[in-house]
Amino acid sequence: MSRRYLFTSESVTEGHPDKVCDRISDTILDALLTQDPNSRVAAEVVVNTGLVLITGEITSNAQVNYVKLVRNAIAEIGYINADNGFSADSCAVLVALDEQSADIAQGVDRAQEHRDELSEEQLDAIGAGDQGLMFGFACNETPELMPLPISLAHRLTRRLAAVRKTGELSYLRPDGKTQVTVAYEDGKPVAIDTILISTQHDAQIDSLTEESAIRDRIKADLWTAVVQPIFVDLDIKPDENTRFLVNPTGKFVIGGPQGDAGLTGRKIIVDTYGGYSRHGGGAFSGKDPTKVDRSAAYACRYIAKNIVAAGLADKCEVQVSYAIGVARPTSLTLETFGTGKVDEDRLLEVVQQTFELRPAGIIQAFDLQHLPSQRDGRFFQDVAAYGHFGRNDLDLPWERTDKAELLKEACQAVPAVSG
Repeated sequence: MSRRYLFTSESVTEGHPDKVCDRISDTILDALLTQDPNSRVAAEVVVNTGLVLITGEITSNAQVNYVKLVRNAIAEIGYINADNGFSADSCAVLVALDEQSADIAQGVDRAQEHRDELSEEQLDAIGAGDQGLMFGFACNETPELMPLPISLAHRLTRRLAAVRKTGELSYLRPDGKTQVTVAYEDGKPVAIDTILISTQHDAQIDSLTEESAIRDRIKADLWTAVVQPIFVDLDIKPDENTRFLVNPTGKFVIGGPQGDAGLTGRKIIVDTYGGYSRHGGGAFSGKDPTKVDRSAAYACRYIAKNIVAAGLADKCEVQVSYAIGVARPTSLTLETFGTGKVDEDRLLEVVQQTFELRPAGIIQAFDLQHLPSQRDGRFFQDVAAYGHFGRNDLDLPWERTDKAELLKEACQAVPAVSG
């Protein structure tokens, strides 16, 4: 008997208060790594009405103007009008930073990390910056090998920002959220059940002042300019049974840091797989690549995506774990949810032979410490919103499928899993 169920994921725009914090944290990280690739960074940001607080731990030889970085990031997001209660030019910026703990640093700094190529001994000597567990996931529901609900939610928020910035829908303001519910049958997406968009907007649109008229106008504009374009390359599209909800409370004028305080790292499910896959609990933004919360999660996505791209499974989840100061993972496991085409034990062996999971090896394989300097001083800030995975709009090393053929060849001699 077929089973039908619903699954929902959400996304938020770059103007959401938590995402403002993530963007500032990663802008700081980019600036520090550009000058000093060996910077140790754990930059945390808090925002509220008219206020930005930078805190955390940073050890670096770089010299940066934190206040200028903050103001530039906020302006790029779109908070340039003091009427929003939060503006790049007028907000207060407070800086309260410490250095990284020496107890943590001693486990990470045992080798000469400035070298381009590290020996096996050096790779083993550079330990993880903390204990923890990380997950990576991929599935064949979308061209970018991501779950359909989170992929659609991100497409909507990216499109919301695009039509705001181009002036196509000039009455939109930076804050916004989307939510998409997809109907599944036997584990496959079959229909779009609900699309929800909550977007900040001007108090008056053209000559419209009544709440109901403004919402009707926004709903009509969003359907044409935001919703319909994101389904162009997908087989599944909204139909007459799809519910479309816009600003259900009636209006959304007060938003951003004026509406809610924001914190770095508070949107970890938005950043990853929308709840479709498990999460280890560690946030990404503001952390330099020695933090395995970030780099190892990228590596796990890389493994899972290459397995699915190779046709070895329709879905794959990878988990890795670390001990602080120890280079080699304490565990590695994968799950294909009954969709695997080869024996999972053999697949795990091939993964262990093919992929580097020591922290220094991950950094070296993806060149994570040097990417900002190679890309005009920005890299991590560009993944601070709209997801760290499935980003076909960016050239991300962990999104490449360059290991797929190697995996396929290594598994060719293995009989397919029966029935």
